[in-house]
Amino acid sequence: MTYLANRVQGFGTTIFAEMTALAVAHDAVNLGQGFPDFAAPTFLKEAAHAAIAADLNQYAPSYGRPALKQAIAAKVKRHYGLEVDPNHDILVTHGATEALCAAVLGLVNPGDEVILFEPFYDSYVPDVLLAGGVPRFYTLRQPDWAVDRAELAALFNHKTKLIVVNTPHNPTGKVFTHDELGMIADLCQEHDVLALTDEVYEHIVFDGRKHHLLAQFPGMAHRTLTISSLGKTFSVTGWKIGWIMAPPDLLAAAFRAHQFMTFCGAAPLQEAAVTALSTHDDYYMALTHDYQQKRDFLVKALQDAGLPPITPAGTYFVMVDISDLGFSDDVAFCRYLTTEIGVAAIPPSAFFHHPADGAQLARFTFCKSQPVLAEAAARLQRLRSAK
Repeated sequence: MTYLANRVQGFGTTIFAEMTALAVAHDAVNLGQGFPDFAAPTFLKEAAHAAIAADLNQYAPSYGRPALKQAIAAKVKRHYGLEVDPNHDILVTHGATEALCAAVLGLVNPGDEVILFEPFYDSYVPDVLLAGGVPRFYTLRQPDWAVDRAELAALFNHKTKLIVVNTPHNPTGKVFTHDELGMIADLCQEHDVLALTDEVYEHIVFDGRKHHLLAQFPGMAHRTLTISSLGKTFSVTGWKIGWIMAPPDLLAAAFRAHQFMTFCGAAPLQEAAVTALSTHDDYYMALTHDYQQKRDFLVKALQDAGLPPITPAGTYFVMVDISDLGFSDDVAFCRYLTTEIGVAAIPPSAFFHHPADGAQLARFTFCKSQPVLAEAAARLQRLRSAK
């Protein structure tokens, strides 16, 4: 007998938990799970200390602390020129993962179809299934992960309620181009479809590229929910400070789920987030510069080890083509890499609805300190002698 409800019986342990446990067991350098191993900015930690000391320790308003919503609106205007009403267009959530779940639960009815780009972040499909929705998949293909209009258009029909767009994209590192986003905007309007955008890596883009907001494309302001968070930009993934920007009717749908999921996040951390989002724009330029250096270091290390990397345009992940290495699939490769070479990576087949589509790839992260990346690079050289 099982006590599991039917709606969760198909949900297993995440691949992140599995590979992290394997990395710990074998003392491997963990380039799998995407969390920074270096300190958060001092000014941000000091702001959190100050907020706790000031006794901002009770429930925050369920829509979020007013000062934080104002800071989000100001930051969006400063970076994108987008006018957002902090009182009616912003909902603060317990991280972007909760924002995604609340939005899907608030908008998707049983039988509604939701278009997802794959490989996908691992919470997207469970969110859709929990809502009773039907996921439809557009498979991005290496090496450029480009979107074909005809192929995407074929997924839209009268049952389509929502499309989820993650840019910059985890796990591929793709940054959707202006033309691709314009194509998505056109299809959403043609079929009266809503868009949910996951933009948590918005400030980690490389080689002079620019991140574009789908909400700013003509005809999309009233049909787009934009999600971002503090964790990736300020190296505080454990704070779980996320937000949704949307017109009031769409935001209300997400709020109705949010209020019974978490109600609110940590009040002192929300107050500290005001300081983060009010920081000078030099911070964002330094962030991009530092991560591009880390990217370039890891890409070279992978190349030198005989692992052909697919250089990312954004995020802090690198995909590697393992098709010529002689392994049966990505899981076998990542287990070997962790147990025998001492470096952990993530098998991306977990991010495809047909795992075989990702079986010849592996994902590494470079949101690690330079000594850790250097140790990983040294261990990866063992692959040369192992062949």
